Amino acid sequence: MVVVDQADICTQHKKHKRKIMSDTNTDTPATPIIFDGWRSISIALFMALVGYTVMVSVPVLSTAAVEMLGFTEEQVGRVWGQDLLGLSIGAIIAALLVARVNRRHLVMAGIVLSIGANALCMYYVDYESMWWLRIAAGIGSGIFTGVSVATLGGTTRPVRAFNLLLLGFSFSAALELHILPQLSMNQIYLFFIATTAVCGLFLHWLPARPLNKEQLLQQEQIEVDVENWHVPRFLPVICLTAVCFTYINIGGYFTYIELAALADGIAQEWVGPLLTWSSFFALVGCVLALLCQRFGLFKPLFAALFTMAVLVMMLSGGITNFNIAVSLFTFLALWTFVDVYQSSMMAHMDRSGSMVALLPSVQGFGQFVGPNIAASILGAGMGYGTMFLVSGSMALVAMFLYIGIFVYMHKRPAVLTEAT
Repeated sequence: MVVVDQADICTQHKKHKRKIMSDTNTDTPATPIIFDGWRSISIALFMALVGYTVMVSVPVLSTAAVEMLGFTEEQVGRVWGQDLLGLSIGAIIAALLVARVNRRHLVMAGIVLSIGANALCMYYVDYESMWWLRIAAGIGSGIFTGVSVATLGGTTRPVRAFNLLLLGFSFSAALELHILPQLSMNQIYLFFIATTAVCGLFLHWLPARPLNKEQLLQQEQIEVDVENWHVPRFLPVICLTAVCFTYINIGGYFTYIELAALADGIAQEWVGPLLTWSSFFALVGCVLALLCQRFGLFKPLFAALFTMAVLVMMLSGGITNFNIAVSLFTFLALWTFVDVYQSSMMAHMDRSGSMVALLPSVQGFGQFVGPNIAASILGAGMGYGTMFLVSGSMALVAMFLYIGIFVYMHKRPAVLTEAT
């Protein structure tokens, strides 16, 4: 156990990097980092957006399952919750294997599983079969989503890569929320199959292996201005827990927002376009995240999570044309805003990327738990008002976890204890 001054750690760390850079400037130019190439980033972004399709489309998928398959409101929460549980399981599989096996083979296995399960959903439409098939489809999606996030985390500037992902997320979500309501259930499954198949066509763009030791050293030399946080390992774990609670809130709210609005007499012609146009407010969230960087990582996150909780809870008293518009537009902006800060915080705390790869798993698990909690509340006859109160409270739990991290990091002694 070595005890050193925290300021000295950061100073020595930066001086050491500058020395390495000055030493290497006289050498032959280094080989470009493969993860920074536009092909690698492009296929990783596309795979992630495809993998998150169900997560962002769950309101219209829930409505489609009720209207076209005759499922109850409780059953749609269970079915699509299974898909997101599968996303979580698949991402865990990816995190365990991504550094050990050829990533292209791993992604291909996920693609085959996802396509196969979606194809079977066109023939087996009863609730019990769907329950199992959706978790299988989710596992396949989770595998290639986990690999894609690990690939983005392997770039020299992961925060920029995650910002690009969230920008793409806003456009893909708008496209999916606009197109999917116009399709039959079989056409929705064909949409899933087609977009997943495209991932396979460009699989050769994906780096097959992680960086070796020499490449990691070269990447570290490039990242001269990156701050070394020197945090204990339990802090990223707490961050992942907070992400889970954030997505429990998102899952419960987003799965049932359309059905809740329709139950309160809001016209489908109003709710449908709101869902589509509100997704563009993810762009607003990205811009706000850039503007708020001067305030650090914590305080903007506190404010965003508190506001998100208020936006969900305010619907517990009843939904009107006005408050659902305010809630949806602001919620989608804050969803992106919060994700930028949560991903950035994880990237700072875990530069190796091993725990960053678990983000899709935690997000998927949260969106599995959220709809199931909501479905249980509705199944017990407590209504949408109670559901919105419970969902909103999950954002507050996440906020308090981040407050705990903030207090620890800013109240700890002037010396930092590191395990050697």
